[in-house]
Amino acid sequence: MANHRKQSLIDQFQNQFKMKMKELNLQYSDISIFQQAFSHSSFINDFNMKRLDHNERLEFLGDAVLELTVSRFLYDQYPHLPEGDLTKMRANIVCEPSLVIFANKIQLNTLILLGKGEEKTGGRTRPSLVADVFEAFIGALYLDQGLEAVKTFAEYAIFPFVEGDQLMGAVDFKTKFQEYVHQKYLGHLQYQIIQEDGPAHNKQFTSEVQLNHKPIAQGVGRTKKESEQKAAEKAYLALSQKE
Repeated sequence: MANHRKQSLIDQFQNQFKMKMKELNLQYSDISIFQQAFSHSSFINDFNMKRLDHNERLEFLGDAVLELTVSRFLYDQYPHLPEGDLTKMRANIVCEPSLVIFANKIQLNTLILLGKGEEKTGGRTRPSLVADVFEAFIGALYLDQGLEAVKTFAEYAIFPFVEGDQLMGAVDFKTKFQEYVHQKYLGHLQYQIIQEDGPAHNKQFTSEVQLNHKPIAQGVGRTKKESEQKAAEKAYLALSQKE
């Protein structure tokens, strides 16, 4: 009976996994390594499987691969930011809350293989469990398809969502730009909201940053604060690149 239930769950996982990989436009060779990535320890314990058949080793590997992939993205994307700022940004992207957001956007939690008890107590939506599975999936993808496939996946599932709120607060570009202008004796800074679009529940703001009353950059965001931060980021990167 237990073996029949286990096989039924595995068959269901494999069917869902094949559809998910097609949806994500990803290739795979060895489905067993991905099955391990989605196997929580409670599933392994329920069916007395091998102790190391759960996803924790792949999570360990995926954590390192994810850090490398995100580090390269930030290194290329922000060529004039110092190491300290890049480290803050990376920490904001690879932290548990962010990983849960990325995983939920592509509904990876529907694939997780859980034990009965863990399923009943809501393990499928537990943030730490979902984040661990996301990292384990990246570890499996790396082993099965290589670093380029991980980069392709990240370009779809991670990078598009780190440009706005995910990075806000990691680096305060308004403060950074203000300090830059002050150090270089460049003059007076001010910000203006020059456009508001969209309905009340889904506003989009466009801010303009002015140096000595001359417009130098614009930023768009879902809040006034975010739009000002984006304008300051563009202005800071543009001016610092000229040095």
